[in-house]
Amino acid sequence: MPNQSITKERPSGAKRSTSPFLIRLNQETDCRAFFQLIRNEACQRLETELASVFLLDKGRQELWFPLQENGQMLRLDARLGLAGNCIATGDVLNVSDVQADDRFFTGIDLHTKRRTRTLLAVPLRMASGEIFGVFEAINKKGKIFSPRDEKLAQALVDEISIPLQKIQRMEQLQHERHRLEHENAQLWKEVEGRFSTKSLLGNSLPMQRLVRVIDQIQDSSVDVLITGENGTGKELVAKALHYSSPRARHPFVAINCAALPDNLIESELFGIGRGTATGVDARIGKFEQAHQGTLFLDEIGDLGLKAQAKVLRVLQERVVEPVGERKPISVNIRVLAATNTNLEEAIKKGMFREDLYYRLKVVHIQTPALREIPADIPLLANYFLDQHCKDAGKPRKKISSAAMRRLVEYGWPGNIRQLGNEMKRLAVMVRAATIQEDAIDNSIKRTAQNANVAEGGARRSLPDILGQLEEQIIKEMLVACQFNQVRTAEQLGISRQGLIKKINRYHIRVKELRDEVYDSL
Repeated sequence: MPNQSITKERPSGAKRSTSPFLIRLNQETDCRAFFQLIRNEACQRLETELASVFLLDKGRQELWFPLQENGQMLRLDARLGLAGNCIATGDVLNVSDVQADDRFFTGIDLHTKRRTRTLLAVPLRMASGEIFGVFEAINKKGKIFSPRDEKLAQALVDEISIPLQKIQRMEQLQHERHRLEHENAQLWKEVEGRFSTKSLLGNSLPMQRLVRVIDQIQDSSVDVLITGENGTGKELVAKALHYSSPRARHPFVAINCAALPDNLIESELFGIGRGTATGVDARIGKFEQAHQGTLFLDEIGDLGLKAQAKVLRVLQERVVEPVGERKPISVNIRVLAATNTNLEEAIKKGMFREDLYYRLKVVHIQTPALREIPADIPLLANYFLDQHCKDAGKPRKKISSAAMRRLVEYGWPGNIRQLGNEMKRLAVMVRAATIQEDAIDNSIKRTAQNANVAEGGARRSLPDILGQLEEQIIKEMLVACQFNQVRTAEQLGISRQGLIKKINRYHIRVKELRDEVYDSL
């Protein structure tokens, strides 16, 4: 009788036994071990030198091999080669002479350092029939792949299809997690860099002192009171304090106390319980939102006395009670408060609690007004101008010396915010490469001129007024350049000999100025 393959019928209720190979494959979670297990099993079943699984990356239209070959991850164009043809047609490929086949991509042999003679390729399919990869067996030992090998390969592919989809999803999730972690680390690096002390521009002595204070307390979580006029960068200082502290990776929550009415400020700060009023849902307050991080209370001087009492209790006990609730909630926060008002005067008038003032003022930082740091105006003006030109897609511009003199002479009641807005206007309105004096806003030019006249009165001439201003700027620039006269002259746009002449003309005692600066730091 001829040889026949006899298959016994399985009882309808019997379960198909799971092979030891498939059990091990389903239990394996390590990607390298998983694919190595498939490779070993395929080589044994098909008596082949090598077996591989290529997975389809639809987004990049590439086939990739999960195991590295010669230290590199193999990725191929999914439209090329025998594997690409198998993906495109969905057919089983059995090639007896690979080197003679025009579809063969020779780059694979160069990558694997192996000569491919025979090849069997079977598409990997999902239950829906969609192809998600291709299985390849290479170089049948001593002969070509037979139709029986095709059936064995298809049976193996059917076994490994579901475990492959599972491991592929796991790898995709892990890859996505690594990508998000990398992006998150990059974003944090950018955020911390953007709001570090490097963002506090200025080389004047007041700015050096401000940065020094922040550096001194960067490893602590002490509460800080920041005072200064509007537009002097108090929130920027608060962010520098937060992002240079151990709390940098935790929330920075800001609230403007002046922007909320008295009947809402408590629920915003401390939260509110469900059902406290008709239709009101439970909501956590800013203190709780800032847990483990920093709460920035801007315009703290505008906070009502009732809310002040509750803030004081939180600062003392580090617990909050939402409106309508009696159960206290512990919070671990750092509080930074800012105001442009004189709190000591407010205390005298009974408008601010003295105990809260001293509780907030563990460390006090005063942000200088722009008129107090005239040597920083050129640096700030050029920085803002460059930024706004870049944002507007316009080429960089320069500020003429006459225009810069007007900017330095002006009192800037709106401080840095006002200077930034003026540079934004000039970046958009001026088409020339250099901003001349006539482009400066008339109110700035007029106020600067009037201020000079008012300060000097009839007894002071214009050269005297300008000379006093020039002397002040030279002193500030000497401090900013750490008394390096070459750098100072470069920053001022004059020669070193010209700087020395001006130092002598104004009787600037450089040694005494240096000693005064270093003693104050």
